[in-house]
Amino acid sequence: MRKIALIMVVLAAGATASGQGWEGDLLSASDKLHGTVGAVFDTEYVWRGFRVFGNKPAVHIVGDVDLFETGFGISAAGHFPTSNDYENWQRLDFTAYYQNGLFSGERYATNYRLGWVYYNYPSMSRDYFDLQEAHAILSWPNLLPIKGLCPSYVAIKMWPSSGFDDGSYIAANAARGGSASGWMHIFMLDYGFTVPGVIPNMDEHLIKLHGEIVYNDNVTPLANRFHSTWSHAVLGASTDIDLGHNLTLTPAVYYQRALETALWELNGDNKNEFWASVGLKYSF
Repeated sequence: MRKIALIMVVLAAGATASGQGWEGDLLSASDKLHGTVGAVFDTEYVWRGFRVFGNKPAVHIVGDVDLFETGFGISAAGHFPTSNDYENWQRLDFTAYYQNGLFSGERYATNYRLGWVYYNYPSMSRDYFDLQEAHAILSWPNLLPIKGLCPSYVAIKMWPSSGFDDGSYIAANAARGGSASGWMHIFMLDYGFTVPGVIPNMDEHLIKLHGEIVYNDNVTPLANRFHSTWSHAVLGASTDIDLGHNLTLTPAVYYQRALETALWELNGDNKNEFWASVGLKYSF
């Protein structure tokens, strides 16, 4: 069951960036690079609805560079289990993206990000496990009358790096079954508000509430069981704590409700998932 769940996550990869993570302005170009590096610890790694390393914790090493504020950027992330049982399933993500905005100052102002991702499993055969993805993220920060409430939409298209189409991919991976080619659609709603600071010398800090519901259009290794459907919903809360010296600490908690029978079966017959994370990043 644990191995099947891991395979499910390989195929259900998606963009992790929220529409509210947009930054970059073509009108204010700079001759300097800007970026972040950091690490995140998860009590359980739940990705696109599926438990990646069973119920074991995970560590993520991340880095992102904004290319001279042109809107273009590159990022890399490594996902590592804390248990030797899953060491072969560590994953490296490489992303190139462009982000910008339209209709600045208008009610229908739109922030967007277009990206491409290569998912590499260094301990696995590239022909059978590596994946590619294209995604588009749209967010509308001024659309709703409540300040700080921002709807976003993510469209994700995935395919095997080997170039197999769905049929040959299933035949070549009979032990896995299913299809690595397909779409995912994520509808998100984020709300940010400030509260008085709880740390000395901090006047206030931002609380971020996040909600999303995911429609999985056949991105699954169980093609005969997991069809196009609303697969799961997620609620989360996080905050950024400025530690000074360009360091930010981000604690967070999440809850997920599975909406598809095959999903909670793959997650150890759990309809509900709870996990916490803490991240530390350095900005330059």
